[in-house]
Amino acid sequence: MENNIKNAQLSTLNSQLFEERRKTLNAQLSTRILVLDGAMGTMIQRYNFTEEDYRGERFKDWESPLKGNNDLLSLTQPQAIEEIHRKYLEAGADIIETNTFSGTTIAMADYHMEDLVYELNFESAKIARKVCDEFTAKNPEKPRFVAGSIGPTNKTASLSPDVNDPGFRAITFDELRIAYKQQAEALLDGGSDILLVETIFDTLNAKAALFAIDEIQDERNIQIPIMVSGTITDASGRTLSGQTAEAFLISVSHLNLLSVGFNCALGAKQLTPYLETLSSNSEFHISAYPNAGLPNAFGQYDETPEHMASQIKEYVDKNLINIIGGCCGTTPEHIKAIADMVKDYKPRKLVFSV
Repeated sequence: MENNIKNAQLSTLNSQLFEERRKTLNAQLSTRILVLDGAMGTMIQRYNFTEEDYRGERFKDWESPLKGNNDLLSLTQPQAIEEIHRKYLEAGADIIETNTFSGTTIAMADYHMEDLVYELNFESAKIARKVCDEFTAKNPEKPRFVAGSIGPTNKTASLSPDVNDPGFRAITFDELRIAYKQQAEALLDGGSDILLVETIFDTLNAKAALFAIDEIQDERNIQIPIMVSGTITDASGRTLSGQTAEAFLISVSHLNLLSVGFNCALGAKQLTPYLETLSSNSEFHISAYPNAGLPNAFGQYDETPEHMASQIKEYVDKNLINIIGGCCGTTPEHIKAIADMVKDYKPRKLVFSV
């Protein structure tokens, strides 16, 4: 009985802290453009981690190869993940993404690590929470926030992976919902302020994630700030599952979102017309975190921080955005250049408050 009372008190306290940070986040968005961090994968590559580094002592005898499982580094190389977060915060980021882009049972099945999903997400959020709290304590006028990263998984609910069987689906909506819910709960328990459903190439996947998050809102009686970010795959202006920017917006607008936007796939210049579509049709905040240009023949990103910031200047000149950051190929140097550029601009005004 005594433990139940303590657990209830702790839950109430956590809910109060979560609500306070949510109100602070909305207040910050009303006065300035917030800066999201840059690429986690790009920074991890700089460490040149080996298979042994990915395994660490705990997973040294794991049955399958683990190199490339970046989410696992939150357990085996937590100091590196913390250092990456710290570099982005020092560069001026207001929002830090957790190292959980592949943190579902669906994606972790590739490494036979489905049973570790809760721990991976929880610990990743804890690392980001710790560093954000340190920076907020140093400068309370610039509070920092944790965005729980929820990637698209490696399966699609809308498209068949078999060209000979167009009706076949490798995953169901309910399987996605269950996996996303487990991830989202762990991210919140670890200290995330925001849930970021990102790099959406199939909106049906995203709708499963949003359904799961809405269930959590009802069960915990909290209002979760939700960021939704799709990806336009090429010059066609459509997502991989075939939606235009406007159709994508309509299909995710049934929830009271914190923001909607685009990331990845394209550079800043190529993303502009799609942000214009969102900005002119949405009542939500608009986010953007493009790649550092388009990849070269070797898959590398050559765009300098200064050049990328100069292209993003068009976003703020046209009053298109509220949240800005970087995706593939971006580094703390890119984020610093962007943060320095946008600090003198007002955020896009919302027609309705959220």
